[in-house]
Amino acid sequence: MVFSNIFVLIFLAGTAFSFILDMILERIDFSFRKKHGREVPEILSAQVDLQTLDKTCRYEDAKYNLWIPSIILEVMLSLYLVFCGFYPALFEWIMSWTSNSFFVAMLFLILGGIPGAFLSMPFALYSEFGIEKHFGFSNMTFSMWVADEIKGFFINLIILTPLLLAMIGLFKYASDWWWILLGCVYFVFSLGISIIYPIFIAPIFNKFTPLEDGELKTRLEELLKKCGFKASGLFVMDASRRSGHSNAYFTGFGKSKRVVLYDTLIKQLTSEEIEAVLGHELGHYKHHHILKKMLFMIPAVFIVLFIISHLVKMPALYAGFGFFAEEPVPYQIMFIGVFLLSLVFGEWGILLSPIMNFFSRRDEFQADAFAKKICGTGEPLCTALIKLNKENLSEIQVPKIYSLFNYNHPPLLERIAALRK
Repeated sequence: MVFSNIFVLIFLAGTAFSFILDMILERIDFSFRKKHGREVPEILSAQVDLQTLDKTCRYEDAKYNLWIPSIILEVMLSLYLVFCGFYPALFEWIMSWTSNSFFVAMLFLILGGIPGAFLSMPFALYSEFGIEKHFGFSNMTFSMWVADEIKGFFINLIILTPLLLAMIGLFKYASDWWWILLGCVYFVFSLGISIIYPIFIAPIFNKFTPLEDGELKTRLEELLKKCGFKASGLFVMDASRRSGHSNAYFTGFGKSKRVVLYDTLIKQLTSEEIEAVLGHELGHYKHHHILKKMLFMIPAVFIVLFIISHLVKMPALYAGFGFFAEEPVPYQIMFIGVFLLSLVFGEWGILLSPIMNFFSRRDEFQADAFAKKICGTGEPLCTALIKLNKENLSEIQVPKIYSLFNYNHPPLLERIAALRK
């Protein structure tokens, strides 16, 4: 490792900056919670009690106390793997028994991720079976957890394989234009995944059953019709089999679009409140939020790929981290360049969080306003948000600076104030 190398300096600075900023933000939130976390806001005095706030604080404190050693060890491992030359040694070892570009890249990514996976495993287990079970959220068994991890690994592998094949092939045959073609492949592939996910992938983990006939189904179908939203059906997901947390969402694309309600959500909210929650989700559809994000992401992805296409040709990128690269850089090693760039610039992504969160929160306010309009009143959504906040033990009040970096949804009190304005 060459410490004077510009890419290494950017990597070290980004790692230190992200780590320090995260530690400061979490400490600010922790201190704020100690001081104000058990204060019942006047606006919620009829719905929230001190016992709920006390449990919320203990839940958040438990997650914070687990996060501290986890982030410290994660950063230490990242630096150690780079400093000790793990990645160049792994690459040379793989190259010693196969020269097939695709298998080299696949094995490098799988084996290179093993140290991080082993480090995160005990923290994930304690989070699930220590914290989540203690606070009444987790219904997982150990065998179910292991099965989910194995399923997730193979599904990710199946998804990664064609993208990796496309990237290696384009490195070899598309020369200077690989980044344009890869961007096109990425978006076509993403569209395909959005179509097949609700039909083939999601049922691997959960059972989806059509919503039973009754008042709730009638209300939701009328709401969908009123908004001109055509879905392939209303489905209930057996979320309670794993967790007590609640949610509702749209998934799919085109004819595969479907509305999914967690069974926990149906148990916790009234029909009127669920209608308001669905009205919020329909607000995203009516305001074209997903389409707008896609229109932003398409040029952003191509710009990033264009920059990457130039940086991966620089031998200094490889030399700084202990790799040997000729000039011009051979296509067989360019995937290493993409991996190294993710290390170099990945931690700087935290600077984009306030910007992305700002636009996301703006969309959430718009969706809330649409739900208020379509339902005739904002009160059902207010009571739904309060119940969900209580059931999920989410913090009611957080410091402004913390929400700026960590909240892509507006805090509860801000949403209620906007709905009751």
